Amino acid sequence: MNAILSIKPQFVAEIIAGRKRYEFRKKGFKQDVKTIFVYASSPVCRIVGEFELGAILEGTPEYVWALTAERSGISKSFYDQYFRSHAFSYALEIKSFKRYKTPINPYTAIKDFHAPQSFCYTDGEVEQQIRL
Repeated sequence: MNAILSIKPQFVAEIIAGRKRYEFRKKGFKQDVKTIFVYASSPVCRIVGEFELGAILEGTPEYVWALTAERSGISKSFYDQYFRSHAFSYALEIKSFKRYKTPINPYTAIKDFHAPQSFCYTDGEVEQQIRL
């Protein structure tokens, strides 16, 4: 199983630059995910690349930050604000990010595409449309 993750453009830039090696989420996956397709949210609104999912770290926000701070690509204050009312956090390890030469417009490439609030699972048909 794979997934499309919505990520703000400024954080996508940090991923591309190699400074952001973890993507943080308030909820974890319920299925086994191998590949993440990166949807850069507004104003970009394109799938800009993909990465192999490495380890998924989970625990209290303090614990996860202690493990990921040096490669988080975000400030501690931003992280604290994001998890301010949550007792649990997830960090998705970004492995082997592949930036697409031409970002994909999912609204024309994927039938009935709706930008995910956080993430959505994909099926083989969607992946074929993305990789055409």
